[in-house]
This record gives sequence, C-alpha cells and structure tokens, in this order.
Amino acid sequence: MSKGSSKGLRLLACMLVSAALIAPPALAAPDSDPAPPPRSDGKSGKKKQSEQRFQDGYRAAYATIYERGDYASGIDQLQALGRDDNASVATLLGYSHRKLGDTRLAQAYYERALKTDPNHVRTWQYYGLWQVEQGNRERAQYHLDRIAALCGNTACEEYTSLADAIGRGGGSY
Repeated sequence: MSKGSSKGLRLLACMLVSAALIAPPALAAPDSDPAPPPRSDGKSGKKKQSEQRFQDGYRAAYATIYERGDYASGIDQLQALGRDDNASVATLLGYSHRKLGDTRLAQAYYERALKTDPNHVRTWQYYGLWQVEQGNRERAQYHLDRIAALCGNTACEEYTSLADAIGRGGGSY
C-alpha cells in the first residue's frame, strides 16, 4: 500500500469515527400515518368522515407525544379515538406508557398491537426497545430478527435503531 492510500484510509477512518460521534443515536421514527379503521360497508360519506376524524385525531396525538413530549395528554387523545385495536394506536399507547414508566401497561399495548397486526414493524421495534430496557437482550434480539424478516433487510430504520440499542445495553429509549 502506498503512503498516499494509507493516508487516505486514515482520513476516511477519522471521518467515519467523527460522523459516528456527532450523529445523534438512532431513535425510533414515529408512525405518523396509521392504517385507517377498517371499512364495513364500502366508501360511504360517513365512513370517509370517520376515517378523516381518525387520521386527524391520531396526528394530533402523535404531535402531542413526539413533538411536545406530553405523553399523558397524548394517551388521553389516543384513547378518545376509541381505536386501541388499531396497531399504530396501540403501539403509540405502549410507547407513551413506557415513557411514563408504566412498563406493564406498555407491554400490554405492544402485545395488543402485535395481536392486531403481527407484521407491524414499528411495534416490533418499540417492544424490542422495551425488552432492552427490561434487560431482556435475548428477547430483544428475537424482535430484531423479526424486523429483519419483515423489512427484508437490515438497513431499515427500525432495525438499525433496535440494533443500536441492543449494542448499547440498557437505558431508556
């Protein structure tokens, strides 16, 4: 290897280390657009209005939780939707309860979300973060493997966020 290429490799390594130190830790990206409530009888005007109210209410709760960090108010807003059978709603309820320290209720909502939609990647991620916080690294790894299977790769944001948390060990995410 020539001196020039050795210097270039060292410079590249320094740049990568610097970028890793400067970059914020991978955080879970929120699920801002949940699936609408299921339709029972086609696209009537009332159904469209109901779907729009649901979407608007969910987005308002989402902003309360992720932008303002007001988990208790976000929980109230989500519960007012009456749709905790929706995987996105149940996951966000679990996330909010986890942030407030109610780990048992968080777990119950994550499990409800997965029962509703076993392929909801965000739920696997958040529940995996919960597992890391509880010290259940093997279970968190199981969640990570599920995410890889659902994403079809290990480059999706949910995978990298949980992999990073598992690598760091404990803490709150």
